[in-house]
Amino acid sequence: MQRCDTLIQARWCIPVEPDRLVLERQGIAVTDGRIVAIEPLRAMHDRFDPGVVVDRPSHLLIPGLINAHTHAAMTLFRGLAEELPLERWLREGIWPHEKKWVSAEMVRDGSKHAIVEMLKGGVTCFSDQYFFPEVVAESAIDLHMRAMIGTPMMDFATPWAENADEYLSKATDLVHDPYADHPLVSSCFAPHSTDALSDDSGRKLRILADQLDRRVQIHLHETTTEITNTMKERGTRPLTRLTELGLVNSSLMAVHAVHMTHEEMRQFSAVGVSVTHCPGSNLKLASGIAPVQAMLDAGINVALGTDGAASNNVLDMLGEMRTAALLGKVQAQDAAAIPASTALRMATLNGAKALGLDDNIGSIETGKSADLTCIDLNRINSQPVYDPTAQLVYSCNREQISDVWIGGRHLLDNGSLTHVDEDEILQRSVEWQQRIAAV
Repeated sequence: MQRCDTLIQARWCIPVEPDRLVLERQGIAVTDGRIVAIEPLRAMHDRFDPGVVVDRPSHLLIPGLINAHTHAAMTLFRGLAEELPLERWLREGIWPHEKKWVSAEMVRDGSKHAIVEMLKGGVTCFSDQYFFPEVVAESAIDLHMRAMIGTPMMDFATPWAENADEYLSKATDLVHDPYADHPLVSSCFAPHSTDALSDDSGRKLRILADQLDRRVQIHLHETTTEITNTMKERGTRPLTRLTELGLVNSSLMAVHAVHMTHEEMRQFSAVGVSVTHCPGSNLKLASGIAPVQAMLDAGINVALGTDGAASNNVLDMLGEMRTAALLGKVQAQDAAAIPASTALRMATLNGAKALGLDDNIGSIETGKSADLTCIDLNRINSQPVYDPTAQLVYSCNREQISDVWIGGRHLLDNGSLTHVDEDEILQRSVEWQQRIAAV
């Protein structure tokens, strides 16, 4: 018999690729952190001698969820600036607090809090965009979380850098050392928005992104105010300006993309831009409802993200899938728009494609990393089960997440974290709340 490290047995399995497939009573064999076989249980037991058997008889196994856009450290600002539209939320609520509180210590504590929250919610990879990205990377590695670390860039001083040249220099350092070949951490450039970039900075960014073969993620067409202001100042829409800077290509991750024309969607499709849809944040900040079904119809890869906990206010990808599916139906005026299988694909394989990681994660396939999430469907709110995919998207909540593996490592075992002192991380967050509230 062939030896394997772990054999996972689940009642149902949705591999995501191929699309709309639901497997029943299959086993997943994992060795050295990778999926080595997906077979019916009887055949699996005849073939493999596992070191560990994880039996989940009433559960659904899916690829680990991918949060394709968040600001992890902003978890410490959760609930701090409420009931405001985006521009006022930033200027009156967030930026003053960032100026006062952002530091390596704050980013470390906030990022670890966010990572624990995401792990318990079935997330196995997140794409971040915040200051002190090297600290976010260290936090992800410490907690064995997979992450795409976005290095910020803008033309004004922040606690992390003084000017555009320093942002670019620090970003280049992060690419080269010490995370160049780390199995869990990769990096991209993350300018805040077109408003935050001068033409000169944008051109330098394009050259560096091309040289280092790195993706670029940017908030784009998030609100009508953003578009109106750019039209007044420059006589063009933000996407047009980004195109003129040479940044609209297959390496671009356009975050939000709420207000898109049909021509802009055709442009995205033609050059291979990915969109990260953040429906919860868009709703809470009253930014609008993105035309997601139209994007998908145009052939655009649409991923799913929570945005930060300061604007969502949770890092809950199960909830985000449900919101995306329901909003998509209303926006398209079509009950068949954004079916459950598509919402799940947006939260897994589409996210992996947006991050350039789809050869390694995003689906349950032989040879891929064993980044897996298991959900208990034997709950009063998710029984009876006729369609496991629909049940996952429309009925389940994150309290039903039972198990999470990243690279084959069992990080959440039957609801309990195996490698993190959650109480210690929670206590640090409480101390931050007391510190911030006292001012």
